[in-house]
Amino acid sequence: MTTPARHTARPDAPDDRPGPEPDPGELPRSEPESGGSAPVPRTRRGVALVLGAGLAGVLVVLVLVSAGTGAYGIPVGDVLGSLAHRAGVGGAALERVPESVLWNVRLPRVVLGLLVGGSLGCAGALTQGVFGNPLAEPGVIGISSGAAVGAVVSIAFGLGFLGTWTVSGCAFAAGLVTVLLVYVLARSGGRTEVVTLILTGIAVNAFAGALIGLSVFFADNAQLTQITFWQLGSLAQATWPKVLAVLPCALAGLLAAPFFARRLDLLALGERPARHLGVDVERLRLGLILVVALLTAAAVAVAGVITFVGLLVPHLLRMAAGPGHRFLVPGSALGGAVVLVGADLAARTVAQPAELPLGVLTALLGSPFFFWLLRRTRRRQGGWA
Repeated sequence: MTTPARHTARPDAPDDRPGPEPDPGELPRSEPESGGSAPVPRTRRGVALVLGAGLAGVLVVLVLVSAGTGAYGIPVGDVLGSLAHRAGVGGAALERVPESVLWNVRLPRVVLGLLVGGSLGCAGALTQGVFGNPLAEPGVIGISSGAAVGAVVSIAFGLGFLGTWTVSGCAFAAGLVTVLLVYVLARSGGRTEVVTLILTGIAVNAFAGALIGLSVFFADNAQLTQITFWQLGSLAQATWPKVLAVLPCALAGLLAAPFFARRLDLLALGERPARHLGVDVERLRLGLILVVALLTAAAVAVAGVITFVGLLVPHLLRMAAGPGHRFLVPGSALGGAVVLVGADLAARTVAQPAELPLGVLTALLGSPFFFWLLRRTRRRQGGWA
């Protein structure tokens, strides 16, 4: 029996013969824990490590600078000394005024910025993964607008059943209810489709806007002012009780998110290939939507509507380190914290003694970049058709 000519190629020549049909239960990977759909280049793993370390270093610097910067300046050395003293590892307590400013004003604001920014960045990465679109963000499925309805209604109608927590509590509950409503309305025949989810989210966002407008119509001048400032987004009202209120939701979402990374990589191949590889797509989508809702609703409830963090941070990291979610999910949380702490520092120092609304600042910087992303995507794809 003669051997076909294609089997006698040089040993060092690339073998371009069609290989055997892959086993749906197996996934090619570069290392046992990879979880990706293809070997990850060493250069990209190196970029991810360097980028993660760089973001962590920048975040530490921003936290120290932000804690010491303001109308009452506190040197970074004193900040470190006070932190070390409270931790029982040396250092020394500050005088009464700087100690009070640092621990009762600055640090609650910085920690809240870390939690809100990390939650929004991580939620953005998960949303882009579940929708398979790098231009998606949590507001697509109505979480932000739903939370805004809860807050605005509670302000406009003078609700106070939770005391000072009424606005935040209503915003959180309304955000969760809205995303569950979107999911239920988009579900048909035991399945949900991405396009249906997006279109349902658009409809619910429009309805939420109408409810907000109706509430504003019935509000008085003082309530209008409160509604306006809440919708602009800010960390100015940060306190330790607010930090403790958002902490359980943020930690639960941030700790759960990395466990979806491998399945998100498989989902990026398409729904049908993901199912062949053992992914329960419907259960994955529901779990991701719940985690995104938890993270976003908690962030919006305590900080108001802050846009573009969940859109831009994951997209930039994907451009730099590739689409693998093992780095993208935690990296987006880290990057979101960097962006929000930095933006809050700029918001309260650029126009001193006034303070710029944080949501306005992020939208002002994010809108032009989003337009650039749209142009870049269209140019790379050769048009939208």
